[in-house]
Amino acid sequence: MKTADPELMRAINRFNVLDTIRRAGSIARIEISDRTQLSTTTVSAITASLLDDGLILARTEGDLREAAARGRPRVMLELNPDAARVVGAKIAANRMVFVVTDFRGEVLSTLTLALRVDRQPIGVIADLIEDGVRRCVVDANLALDEIDSVCLGLPGVVEHRTGHVRTSPIFRETGVDFAKEMSERLGVTTIVESDAHAITLAHHWFGKARDLDDMVLVSLEQTLGLGVLHGGQLFRGAGGLSHNLGDLVLGMGPQGTIRLASLAGESAILGDQPSGRFAEAIRLGRGMAHAKTLIDADDNTLISAAIRAGEACGMALANIVTLFAPPRVILVGSSLALGQPFLDRLREAYSLAIPPSIKGVTELVFDQSTDETWAQGAAVVALRELYESPWGTTGPAPAL
Repeated sequence: MKTADPELMRAINRFNVLDTIRRAGSIARIEISDRTQLSTTTVSAITASLLDDGLILARTEGDLREAAARGRPRVMLELNPDAARVVGAKIAANRMVFVVTDFRGEVLSTLTLALRVDRQPIGVIADLIEDGVRRCVVDANLALDEIDSVCLGLPGVVEHRTGHVRTSPIFRETGVDFAKEMSERLGVTTIVESDAHAITLAHHWFGKARDLDDMVLVSLEQTLGLGVLHGGQLFRGAGGLSHNLGDLVLGMGPQGTIRLASLAGESAILGDQPSGRFAEAIRLGRGMAHAKTLIDADDNTLISAAIRAGEACGMALANIVTLFAPPRVILVGSSLALGQPFLDRLREAYSLAIPPSIKGVTELVFDQSTDETWAQGAAVVALRELYESPWGTTGPAPAL
């Protein structure tokens, strides 16, 4: 029988110990052993290595002067916030949001640039992102050479392993090697990830899935994204592909294939040629909020579009839950701003479509996360890359 690769097992065990310390905030070795099911000897060896690498700190709990009377003082382990610093960013069509975080994921600085970047030449977009990264790093009182990694969260279909962006509404071109472009510009390893995966990890670390290792996130933004977390790890397709939920087929019609985006995508809801204030709101990235204002004023066209989109999303959710049966599905994104016509129809369609055998298995949670949270999720992607390296931040890791 083939045994597991020892190097891989060491890397997995190291990640599990480090992640256990992160989740606990402060924890003793014996508790790490209990939570990870690793032997105390293994935990001691791993934590000694993490201490040597400067990734964790040891803190003695209690008064050392009373140690003789009360026994050996309890040693607690916690992440070293200064072990690494990363930049995370959410790149949207009409704004860019940057954060710098420490090794614990705590935000050191933020920067929002409200400008339209979609469909600009690649060089122009790269210039703007580079300026945003550099400004946010300076705001954190750091220099770029003190940054260990950068992660850019983009809408669309992204190959995580290569950094290629297959398609994105941000770019005119397809198949863009954007990770290479930005790594060369910044002189810092740059990861490109789907924004849906970034916000999934943000919720796993800080948000409404902190208590779960299995969950699904549905992003209802300019593009419709999907994040699937299983055993605390993101599920990615071949080559680390992200998922474009908008391409999900819901049926066939006279015009051919009916995909989710054609019913529930932003352009399907807002319409192709709005005018006046509505057009300006869309241009500034406030289309959904303005649509809610019109819905409240009984705009029947938008009410119908919101109901249609809600029904399509409810059916798609039922299909996802049928496939994965997660304990929780978190829905995020600008479409939630449409309000009751959208949300009520989504819940109704989901309830009607979900199979009786799994009814009640999954909790639906609606969350209007801030742009900063999305960017912080991108920072988490960068941090996890460092966590998963068996050599810490000091050298290259073998492929896992």
